[in-house]
Amino acid sequence: MEARKKKLPIGIENFEEIRTKGFYYVDKTGLIKELFENWGKVTLFTRPRRFGKSLNMSMLKSFFEPGGRKEIFEGLAISKEVSLCEEYMGKFPVISISLKAIDAGSFDTARELAVQIVNAEARRFQYLLDSERLTSYDKDAYTTLLRADMSEAVLYGSLKVLSELLEKHYERKVILLIDEYDVPLAKAYDQGYYDQMIVLIRNLFQQALKTNDSLEFAVLTGCMRISKESIFTGLNNLRVLSVADVEFDEYFGFTDEEIKELLEYYNLSKGYETIKEWYDGYQFGNVEVYCPWDVICHCSKLCKDSNARPQNYWSNTSSNDAVKKFIQGADIGTTKNEIEQLVAGGVIQKEIHQELTYKDMYSSIDNIWSVLFTTGYLTLRGQAGRKRFYLAIPNLEIREIYTEQIMELFKENIKKNGDAVNAFCDALQNGDVEKAEKGFSNYLRKTISIRDTFVKKPMKENFYHGILLGLLGYKDTWIISSNEESGDGYSDILVRSDDEEIGIVIEVKYAEDGRLEGACKEALEQIESRRYEEELQEEGIRHILKYGIACYKKRCKVLIADARYRK
Repeated sequence: MEARKKKLPIGIENFEEIRTKGFYYVDKTGLIKELFENWGKVTLFTRPRRFGKSLNMSMLKSFFEPGGRKEIFEGLAISKEVSLCEEYMGKFPVISISLKAIDAGSFDTARELAVQIVNAEARRFQYLLDSERLTSYDKDAYTTLLRADMSEAVLYGSLKVLSELLEKHYERKVILLIDEYDVPLAKAYDQGYYDQMIVLIRNLFQQALKTNDSLEFAVLTGCMRISKESIFTGLNNLRVLSVADVEFDEYFGFTDEEIKELLEYYNLSKGYETIKEWYDGYQFGNVEVYCPWDVICHCSKLCKDSNARPQNYWSNTSSNDAVKKFIQGADIGTTKNEIEQLVAGGVIQKEIHQELTYKDMYSSIDNIWSVLFTTGYLTLRGQAGRKRFYLAIPNLEIREIYTEQIMELFKENIKKNGDAVNAFCDALQNGDVEKAEKGFSNYLRKTISIRDTFVKKPMKENFYHGILLGLLGYKDTWIISSNEESGDGYSDILVRSDDEEIGIVIEVKYAEDGRLEGACKEALEQIESRRYEEELQEEGIRHILKYGIACYKKRCKVLIADARYRK
């Protein structure tokens, strides 16, 4: 009888829970050894969301803090470092906080949430009240950290004071872990209290990281590398390791080898190529990695349904504002062409500014390029330069986010240009092939489009299919159906006119070789051979027009099966 498989850790960020409750774990404990070999007083890891930052912080906490369960590291890479484990495992007091939950509509509420985070962490150390190494004054200072009405000054110094008290008790300096350090700043910027939050975070960090003699070392994580001038003022001991840096490159995200092992364990190896196309492609330093969140979510689906299709799990956890602002800000010149090149699977070179403030993020297209890079919507290709990087869209999942935003912008533009859309729809209804082709061509020239290197032919056809649906959908009296079962197959597009006297059948083809007329004829033959018009005939529609529409890059051709009919 086959042993029961371990559970997939969807949304589990607690290392001890993963190791003790039967979850699959991709071993990243080598991070501990490298922290000592490439030591820094304060280390900030910047990585896109959903790449295992919080789990790694939980792993560090489990390793260093006293009283931890050493057996949960058995069999992992770090357990082979015997002398390191003997010297450091369970030997340091650890302060571990996450700022992820500071998401509020006002500064006062955000400050209250920050106080609650400090309160909760301080409560873990209530044994300090009984410590013989602490004076009564020390214990009074500790009790202020438990108060919900903590003053501003106490909040600023809270992590430093807690560090001092823990050092006194353990007679050993403290390790400080701060996860998702930049989330409060992002939320504050969105809600309009950014300057106030900058002051809070700056003061908290200065005391905890700069003037803290009780600090052994600190590790911070976040998505963005916020400018030193905003919150890290005067912090000369800060080492920032971004996605462009080679150090620690394999410890966030899953490597190809780790993916193959995971898929083999769950008997899912046949899904490897699809998972690679959709969720691989991120380059951190010199290592290509997959997004762990996406892989685990998709593997969970595959375990239940071997035919499960890949989904865009990334979109479900983000508003994708960076891509939206980027697409909306693209003009008709260089940036528009660069977007088309990226969506086609191309690589472009850009100057990247890894240190920004939230106020600067969307102030220019140049800065948005940097935001897209640091947040994972673009990734490095080849070796990183000092400032100029070669960038690409990582995979099909992220590409889909771009194409969705392109289509959203296209739909917004349709609403602003009703006369031209009506003229196109009328041309189709009247059998005016020349006018329909001209109208559709105009939209292809204006729209940020795909090209022909990144995806397979069916996905290219989907793009043009989507543009046509957007145009036809403007006619609110028309009934439009897409991929509806009709005859011996599924027609691309069926249209019923408002008076139900006219029906339109459209089959869209992508002309891989640029031979548009041949592709149109192939589309018309498919309509005839599969009898797509039957659905409309059964509804009693008298006149049916059949169109083959072929596209290649920004060119199109429209043919009609029976040009004799005119309204």
